[in-house]
Amino acid sequence: MRGRFSSVRAKASLGATAVVAVALVAAGIAVLLSLRGNLTGQAERAADRAAREVALEIAAQAPDRIPYAKLELPDAEDHPVQVTDEGGRLLALSEGLERISGSGVATVDRAGSAAPRPTGAPGTSVSGAGVSGDDDDDDGDDDGGSDGDDDPAVGEIDDTTAYSDGSATVDGRAGEYRFATVEATDRTGRTVLVHAGASLADRQSAVNTTAAAMLLGLPVLLLIVGGVTWLVTRRALRPVEGIRSEMAAITASEDLSRRVPEPATHDEVARLARTTNETLTALEAAVERQRRFVADASHELRSPIASLRTQLEVGHAHPGLLDVPGAVADTVRLQQLAGDLLLLARLDAGERPGRTRTDLGALVREEVSQRATDRIPVAVRAREGFDVDGSRGQLARVLGNLLDNAQRHAAGSVEASVRRVGAWVVLAVADDGAGVPEAERERIFERFVRLDDARSRDDGGAGLGLAIARDVAERHGGTLTVGTAPSGGALFELRLPAATGDAEAGA
Repeated sequence: MRGRFSSVRAKASLGATAVVAVALVAAGIAVLLSLRGNLTGQAERAADRAAREVALEIAAQAPDRIPYAKLELPDAEDHPVQVTDEGGRLLALSEGLERISGSGVATVDRAGSAAPRPTGAPGTSVSGAGVSGDDDDDDGDDDGGSDGDDDPAVGEIDDTTAYSDGSATVDGRAGEYRFATVEATDRTGRTVLVHAGASLADRQSAVNTTAAAMLLGLPVLLLIVGGVTWLVTRRALRPVEGIRSEMAAITASEDLSRRVPEPATHDEVARLARTTNETLTALEAAVERQRRFVADASHELRSPIASLRTQLEVGHAHPGLLDVPGAVADTVRLQQLAGDLLLLARLDAGERPGRTRTDLGALVREEVSQRATDRIPVAVRAREGFDVDGSRGQLARVLGNLLDNAQRHAAGSVEASVRRVGAWVVLAVADDGAGVPEAERERIFERFVRLDDARSRDDGGAGLGLAIARDVAERHGGTLTVGTAPSGGALFELRLPAATGDAEAGA
C-alpha cells in the first residue's frame, strides 16, 4: 500500500486533487461572499425605498395633519416600519409588528419612550455622506427642531441613509431584516426618523442553498479530478513502465542486444527511450570490444609464451640445443605485448594525458637518434619550434609505433617530418612500401588487425601499435589518418593542436 501511494501516478493525482480543492474552496468562499453582498444590497435598496415612501408622506403632511398613528405604513410582513422622533419616542409602527431589534428603537409600545440608537452600534452603516445613524442632535425644543447643518429643511427628506442588521417579529413569526433609517422634517419643523426593514430570508436561503450545493458537489468534483488525473498519468507513464520492465529484463538476462520500446511520440518519454537505446548500443559495443580484446589478447599472449616454454624445456633437456637469442626475443616480444595491453587498458579507463609543452620537432630528432638498429635509416625533416601540449611519453610511443610500422613495410626508405598547418602541428611518417588499400585504411586502426596475415607473428607484431597511436591522438585532441605517400607507400599523419599559452606541469 505504501508503495502504491509513493508512485509518481499517486503523487500527481493527490497533488492535482489538493490544488483543485484549495482553488474550489477559495472560489466557493468568494462566490458566497459575493452572493451575500449582492442580496444584502438588494435588501438595502428595498428598505430604503420603503423608508423614503413613508418619509415622503410625512414631509407632505399639512401642518394641521400630524396624526402619526394614522400614517399609511407598508405591510409589516414585507417592510416593518417604525417612526420616532429625535429623542427616541415612538410615533408610529406597522400593524402586526410585535418585536423589533437593530432598528435603533427596541420598543413597540406607542405609549412609552424608547432609548435612542446607541452611538457606534455594531452593524450600523451609512449610505451617502453627511448624516449617520449616531449623529442625531436633539436640542430638547418642543418643536423637535435641530441646530445641525445637516438636518433636512422643513418638509424635506435627508439624502443620506443609515443601515443596520436586526430582527423583527410579525404576527408571531420572527425573521432577520436589514433596516434603513431616513430623517425627514414635517411641515411643523419637527424632525423624525423613519426605520424600515427588508427581510433577509431570501439572502439566507440562497446562501445556505449555494453552500449546501458546494459542499455536496465538492467531493464529487474532487473524485472526478483525482480519477481523471490518475488515468491520464497512468497513460502518460505507461511507456516509462515499459522501459523499466525491459531494462529489468535486460539486466536479468545480460542480453545487451535487446532494446527498450520507443513510443511513437515526440515528448520527453520518447527522448528518454531513444537515449536509453543509444546507451545500450554503446554499452553493447563496449562489452563486445572488451570481449574481443580479451580473446585476442589471450591468443596473442599464448604464442610467445608457448614458444618461450618450448625453448626452455628443450634447453632443460638438452642444454646444448638452447636457443638463447630466440628465448630473449620471445621475452622481449612478450614484454612489449604486455606493455601495449597495459596502455590500452589505461586509455580505455579514461586516463587523461599530461599537459606538458613538448617540441614535436625535437622529439622526432631525439627518438630517431636512438634507433640505430633499424633495418632502414630514417630520414628526418623537422626543425625545432613546433610545440604541442600533451604527454611526452605517449607522443613518443605514437612516433615509435609509426616508425615500427614503416620499418616492417618499407622497401628502402622511411621519412619522418614535422610542419605547421594553420592551428595544427602535423607529424608525418612515410615509407616506400606497398601502401594501404583505400578500403582497409580505417580497419588497420582496429585492435589486433593485421593485413599481412601470411607473414610470421614475429615479423608482423600483434596489431596493437596503430590502435594505440590513434587512441593517444584522439585523447590529445588530434587525429591520426593514413594516405598515400609521394613514393607510393603509406603516409601516416598525426595532427595535434599547436600549443597556446603556458603549459601546465604534467607527466
